[in-house]
Amino acid sequence: MLGLSEDHQRRGVVTASAGNHALALAYHARQLGVPCTCVMPTVAPLTKVSRCHSFGAKVLQAGEHIGEARTFANTLVESEGLTYINGFDDPAIIAGAGSMAIEMLEQAPGLSAIVVPVGGGGLIAGIATVVKTLAPHVLVVGVEPATCPSLTAAMEAGMPVAVPYTSTLADGLAVPQMGGNAYEICAQLVDKVVTVSECSIALSVLRLLEHRNTLIEGGGAAGFAALLDKDLLPELRGKKVCVPLCGGNIDISTVSRVIERGLAADGRLVRFVVTVSDRPGGIARLSEVVHRVGASFKDIHHERAWVQTDLFAVQVHCVVETTGPEHLAKLRAALEEAGYPLLWDFQQPTAPSIPFPRS
Repeated sequence: MLGLSEDHQRRGVVTASAGNHALALAYHARQLGVPCTCVMPTVAPLTKVSRCHSFGAKVLQAGEHIGEARTFANTLVESEGLTYINGFDDPAIIAGAGSMAIEMLEQAPGLSAIVVPVGGGGLIAGIATVVKTLAPHVLVVGVEPATCPSLTAAMEAGMPVAVPYTSTLADGLAVPQMGGNAYEICAQLVDKVVTVSECSIALSVLRLLEHRNTLIEGGGAAGFAALLDKDLLPELRGKKVCVPLCGGNIDISTVSRVIERGLAADGRLVRFVVTVSDRPGGIARLSEVVHRVGASFKDIHHERAWVQTDLFAVQVHCVVETTGPEHLAKLRAALEEAGYPLLWDFQQPTAPSIPFPRS
């Protein structure tokens, strides 16, 4: 904004953003006295919307994702003469993001790799530019949500292309088509790109909250999610790796959902269906088996109409808390030993349970 002419500063700036870039633009626009309009998707977290308002920005919500929000923002450029500030493809934005890599290299000497969350590509493009200039031996790895792999698609197509958009916990990374400038840099300098599942992202948020008392939004925790999967980046095992946790703006209402999904991915929240006697004591005997192995019921309900083999039997749908995969295995063995038919098997952990690094 400091590089804009006085006339453009007076008219104001506009951006399309899921939240974090909008927050930064709104904050600095207030400091500089520049009118700021932020166009945010309708699914943007409320905490980001309200904070943009608190910084004095005009907030408009349009579209289901940042691509549709950008289309609407472009109409304001034409109708109101605003200057569009791209949150991930403007050369100055990319350069600013790259300054993070200077700090990484200075504060963590001996790095083998930097693992970076990817949305529109500006952050990883800036980091890769700096790293490959100052420390070309350091690997630069991009991590995308599997539901919106815009960099992966661009690498395969040889140019930025639009990918289908579906909802993701990593809302800050939900950019259906990455920037052209960012792509040109990434195509030359990024060493590898991987994708992570929604369950892995939820598990990474849970791990950081439990072990580091740090609440990170899904997009910010995506890089760490890639490290939780021991099979995704095996070449980094035993190496010194830096992961930027870029983004802590998450709705409180979303936190409980993330925690539950993370617990399920970690094998600490499991569900199953068993058939028990519908006579007095049937549920009590099931509870005794669960109690004996130290597990705890979180939810339980009955269904009688769909049991066709025995008039005096009932299906019991259970959600049970355990301490992890090993505890889950003990519970399963105990149920099988007690003779309970598991009509719907356990929901197995979808991500490995790896101890959080202590160093």
